[in-house]
Amino acid sequence: MSLVLVVDDERGVREGLVRAMKSAGHQTLSADSVKSARELVIAEHQQMDCVLLDVRLGDGDGLALLREIKQTLAPSLSVIIATAYGDSERTIGAMRDGAFDYVTKPFDLDTLFDAVSRAIRQRELTRERVDTPSPTPAPKGTLIGSSAAMLAVWKAIGRAAASDAPVLITGETGTGKELVARAIHQFGARSTSPFVAVNLAALTETLLESELFGYEKGAFTGANARKVGRLELVGNGTLFLDEIGDLDLTLQTRLLRVLGERRFERVGGSGTTLTFEGRVLAATHKAVRPGENKSTLREDLYYRLAVIEIEIPPLRARKSDIPLLVASALGPSAAHAVSESAMEALLAYAWPGNVRELLHVIERAAAMCGGEVIDREDLPPSVLAAKPIEENHGYSLADFDGLSLKDALAKLERALIVQALERAAGNRSEAARTLGMARPQLYTRLDEYGLNKRE
Repeated sequence: MSLVLVVDDERGVREGLVRAMKSAGHQTLSADSVKSARELVIAEHQQMDCVLLDVRLGDGDGLALLREIKQTLAPSLSVIIATAYGDSERTIGAMRDGAFDYVTKPFDLDTLFDAVSRAIRQRELTRERVDTPSPTPAPKGTLIGSSAAMLAVWKAIGRAAASDAPVLITGETGTGKELVARAIHQFGARSTSPFVAVNLAALTETLLESELFGYEKGAFTGANARKVGRLELVGNGTLFLDEIGDLDLTLQTRLLRVLGERRFERVGGSGTTLTFEGRVLAATHKAVRPGENKSTLREDLYYRLAVIEIEIPPLRARKSDIPLLVASALGPSAAHAVSESAMEALLAYAWPGNVRELLHVIERAAAMCGGEVIDREDLPPSVLAAKPIEENHGYSLADFDGLSLKDALAKLERALIVQALERAAGNRSEAARTLGMARPQLYTRLDEYGLNKRE
């Protein structure tokens, strides 16, 4: 049974709140002053689950006591501010200082009971957290995952790092294509030279030409001095062309010539030819392969860039990596943890924005969470609206009874592959795109699951 401390200097209000809490099945303690409340928190905070704290007390300020509780006395204790003064300044100040919730008099009992129930759950989750080890987070800015899909990416990065050939990195928006490019550079022979990134989708055609090639003084109105372009700035390092699928066709032609001849001129140059010495890595989320519908890249430029091609799987194809990604998002200090029900919701969601969306959701939830544990209710409605497994795939959870996590994931993966092949009428390339898998990875799975023998 949970223990609630009621703090109010008005006897009638205090006794009414005590009766209400007891009617809801809670044990109670009560205090009529800051002094007595402080003494009770010090003596009973380990057993205490929630504090209902009035703002104006006869011997002091309830908000000052809130700050004292959250900073020194019992930081993990859930405190609900209960007051007749519902102005914006007090509300904002209380939530900033760590209040779990803020309710106003006269109380709506359903609202009050709901707030207390949530506060008690947060306290229970915080206690459970002490005994539950969390995954060790990886450093921010690194690629994260232990799934088979990410293992294939690690291997591809290693092979690409051992080469000096151009690399084309493909995958949906938010999958971490720039991180892959930086890893190739970091582990390659050019790691001590510059890594220069250009987002081709963020600049107009005119600006992009100047950014890539640079310009001479007087090349156009406003060119008051020579500008060194990215092709020159990279030196013997790595040039990363992000969103290559958005590059204008005219600049595609010029870039193709640079890659072939390894020479270029600044805009407005008078015959001065410069040498391009860098390695080129490119990335895109668009269709760029020859023959693909709405391909945006010249065929000859595609073959020039895709000497090595690395396809990054979407997050929905490697959901077993989500706990590791969440741990990384929360950081090494682990100021927050994630409840089991919240993790279930994260695993059920399809993540159309991929890792970038996941990191945003966790950052938002950590900022808005009323305690140390992110619970299901702290997640945005879009994540909570995800259909459960049995609605999405025709499975009930009973179908996975007795299976290890590895075997359960394998069973689900096999079913999804069969479904994708059926929808693609047996076209394996189309099925791989639907699943967000690299084609070699799909072929490996077909062998593993005995699907190559299917008629």
